[in-house]
Amino acid sequence: MAGANTLEFTDGNFQTDVMESKVPVLVDFWAEWCGPCRALGPAIDELANDYQGKAKIGKVNVDNSREVALKFGIQSIPTILVMKNGEMHKKFVGLVSKSVLAGAIDSAM
Repeated sequence: MAGANTLEFTDGNFQTDVMESKVPVLVDFWAEWCGPCRALGPAIDELANDYQGKAKIGKVNVDNSREVALKFGIQSIPTILVMKNGEMHKKFVGLVSKSVLAGAIDSAM
């Protein structure tokens, strides 16, 4: 379950909400059945609150949005991408600390 400021990215809105975004975007590729993904969820929600109005923070459920996952070659989850101007700025695979993710967002600003 995403926090109030955590966005949901899908095959349908990814182009507009992520690729065409004027601000950096953190994308968390996850699935409901993935334990490490669920463990990372609270940090993602906190980042969404911390960066509200400065960056977009959201999740892609790989079970529901396979096209986006395939496009970016997501082979294991959680995978986190930090996007800037439609380009991949940073990529993390596996559990990552909130501070590391915040640093990646900051470096994309």
